[in-house]
This record gives sequence, C-alpha cells and structure tokens, in this order.
Amino acid sequence: MTSSSDRSPAVDVQGPKSYEIRTYGCQMNVHDSERLAGLLEDAGYVRAPEGADGDADVVVFNTCAVRENADNRLYGNLGHLAPQKAKRPGMQIAVGGCLAQKDRDTIVKRAPWVDVVFGTHNIGKLPVLLERARVQQEAQVEIAESLEAFPSTLPTRRESAYAAWVSISVGCNNTCTFCIVPALRGKEKDRRPGDILAEVEALVAEGVSEITLLGQNVNAYGSDIGDREAFSKLLRACGNIDGLERVRFTSPHPRDFTDDVIAAMAETPNVMPQLHMPLQSGSDTVLKAMRRSYRQERYLGIIEKVRAAIPHAAITTDIIVGFPGETEEDFEQTLHVVREARFAQAFTFQYSKRPGTPAAEMENQIPKEVVQARYERLVALQEEISWEENKQQVGRTLELMVAEGEGRKDGATHRLSGRAPDNRLVHFTKPEQDVRPGDVVTVEITYAAPHHLLAEGPVLDVRRTRAGDAWEKRNAAEAAQPAGVMLGLPKVGVPEPLPAAANSGCGCD
Repeated sequence: MTSSSDRSPAVDVQGPKSYEIRTYGCQMNVHDSERLAGLLEDAGYVRAPEGADGDADVVVFNTCAVRENADNRLYGNLGHLAPQKAKRPGMQIAVGGCLAQKDRDTIVKRAPWVDVVFGTHNIGKLPVLLERARVQQEAQVEIAESLEAFPSTLPTRRESAYAAWVSISVGCNNTCTFCIVPALRGKEKDRRPGDILAEVEALVAEGVSEITLLGQNVNAYGSDIGDREAFSKLLRACGNIDGLERVRFTSPHPRDFTDDVIAAMAETPNVMPQLHMPLQSGSDTVLKAMRRSYRQERYLGIIEKVRAAIPHAAITTDIIVGFPGETEEDFEQTLHVVREARFAQAFTFQYSKRPGTPAAEMENQIPKEVVQARYERLVALQEEISWEENKQQVGRTLELMVAEGEGRKDGATHRLSGRAPDNRLVHFTKPEQDVRPGDVVTVEITYAAPHHLLAEGPVLDVRRTRAGDAWEKRNAAEAAQPAGVMLGLPKVGVPEPLPAAANSGCGCD
C-alpha cells in the first residue's frame, strides 16, 4: 500500500455516485471495462452522462502498455484531472489495466492524487479498493500475480444490447520479442467449454444475437485443458445454440490455425465468413527475430485454404513496419504477402520500443524516417487493395445487422449503418419502417470506398429481431434511471479515443 498526503476528506453526496471509465487498447481491455462497469453498478454507482469528461465521482483508467508512449498519455490525462479532483471533495481516480500491472507503485509516486491502482488479474477488487481508499484516506495499490477470476464471471454492463464479447481464455504462452502482454496477462488459462457455452446461452436469452469469442491467442484454446481440437469443437457447439445468429472470434495465431478450425468455420452456418489473422511481417528473417512460429509459406497456405473453403471470407491482419533489423528486402517480402493475401483491411503499426521487451534492446533499430517511408508505402498499397476488394461487393445483396454508433455521418446523410456477415461496414438508406440496432436489413450494395460500402437504393427487407427488442427495452430502462449526480465543474479535454486498431487485438497477437 502506498499512502498519499493532503487527500480531500470524503463527503456524502445525495443520490447515487457516478462513474466514468476510459478504455485504451485491445478487445480484452474493452471486455474488462464492461466488467468494471458492471461491478461499479452492482456497488450502487451510476454511469455518468455522455461527455462527462472527468466530471464524475469516480474516474477509472483502463490502460494499455502496448501503444507507444502509453505512460505519457496516462500521466497527461491524470494531470488534467488533478485540479478538478482538488476542487471536488470525495472524487476518486483509479488506474487499472496493463500499464498498472507493469508500473505498480510508480503510478502513485508520479500522480499522488490517484486513489486506487489495480492490475489485470484482480479487476473484481475495484469497488472494495475504492471503499478502502475512501475510509483509510490513502491510496490502495493491489496487483495480483495470477488471475483471481475470469472476467466473464463478474457482473457486466455491456456496451451493446445485441452483441457481446465472451472470453474463452486469458493470457498467452507465446514469447514474441515485441510484445509485453504475456508478462502482464500471464500464461494462458482456458475456461471450461461448458462454462463458455452456458454464458453464451444466457446472453442469447437476454436478446444477444452476435457473440465474439475472445482470447489473447484465441485459437490456442484447449492447450490448457489438453484438447488440441477444443476450439473447433467450441465453434461447432455455438452453431447449435438457437437464437445465436452470428459468431466471430479474435485474435487467432497462425501457428495454431489448424484444418479442423477451417472446417468448423465453413460448416457452421452462424460462424461468420471473417478472419482476422495477424501477419506482423512477410519476411521469414524478421518473423524469426520476432519469435513468430510460422513463416511466409505457412501463412499464405492458411489464407489459401480459408479462401478455398469460404470463398467470400473477408480476411484482415496486423502488420508491424520497421522491426529492428528489417532491411528493404525484408519489407518487400511484406509487400509481397499483402499483394498475395489481398486483405480486406490491414491494421498497420510503426514499430516502437516497448520497455521490457527483448526487441527494445536489439541492435539495428530502424531510423524513424525509414520506418515512416515504409509505412506510407504499405498503407498506400493496402488502401488500393482494400478498395479493389470492396468494389467486388457492388451488386451483391447482403443481410446487415443494424449497428449503433458506427456511422459518424448518419445523421447528416439520413442513413443508418450495419455490419455485413464478413464484418464490412455498410451505410444504407434509412427505410420508412422503424429499424433498431440489432434488427436485420437486406440491401443491395451500390458503391464501394476503401473502408466502407454504400447501399443507396431502398432497403429490400427489414427483419425485426429479439436483439432489436432487447435494445429497445434497455434504452427504455436507462431513460427511466436517475442520472449520476454532477456538480457542473469545468470539463477537461476529451481523452484520446480508442484506436481503430483495437478491433484487431493488441497488435501483438
């Protein structure tokens, strides 16, 4: 435990206390934040209104240690909150996630106004630690070295009424030289299949129609329970759950991507024709330096098999540019794989040192200007391919699951947005009939851009769903709830939004 002086005494506030959670990083953090929200609401807190920006009784930072300068961004945001906390007696700040697991006591030394620091293994302790900090008037730093409870066993406040994450494993057994996640999340630990399926069935009973199976290395599932085909069996079992319309998973590893998984994807109707398969580099030399246990031929062989079994599959990837020692020839091999694989989209990262990783100490670090130039060439190539691949969708008739908040210009364009089975984003003409997030519409694609599709004609069909009912019921219930008690103090700057690459894992899978 680390104490902090000059803490404001706690005061009673009439009505429920409000909370705000700021999430950075991968889907695992997004999933954890839903659990943190559930824990806080179980403890009597209410969510702060949209745009609270720190004007809440409890502000929680769920951090990522993978992104470049993650610590600087955290301390910058904490610095913005310091004067606000000084003016607001009883306000509390908590820091969790991977950066908290890594930095531990450093956080309260650099930001002594922080009340609670907790790690990736003990997110269930947050309400207790907040109360202890309030009573004892000193910071609580509690970092568990091993998992205390699977996130999915904790209460949750899901961001979506119609789609949900389901964690099937935590941790990772890989030793990639650029990645610090295994050190912070620990070794892989698998949930029992029966527990996973029971959670999926419970979610479907609540109205959820789409689930995403989540793991740091999701298709390695089974290594901890001694069944090499456990993941393909799990996909097939999801296919037997009535009311479950869409199943996705992220992020797999090429090493563990076996033929039985491809067969399960192709033969299970509700497993979507979508695959996110991290490449990282197309060079065998760089892959070896990264300690990636596959080579270019193996990777392209998987892509070929997936396309043969699922012709309309959309395949996306992660790529790191400028890994230490990467030559121009190595980079050309990455461009070669991109041309051959024809990814629907690629989440591209410029290599940057992650303290605590072997790659950070390697010789031949690539100059920033070289990395930037290669990055721009890769992005230009992938943009061209993404556009060409999307143009092939024009004229197709697709079923979309109507999405919430995915079309930033929907209000101005009088459109709605949805996701195709292969997860492509489609903006479509708003029909006269009432359509809710979670409902399903049938449209014809009329135009393609590199990152989205348009269906400019009339909607061909609208299917109201149990998921749409769940969304409507939830919104009605939330509208009836009291808002958090806000004191109208000055707002701080909007934090950096969750990167688009969050859709692709940590960039380290």
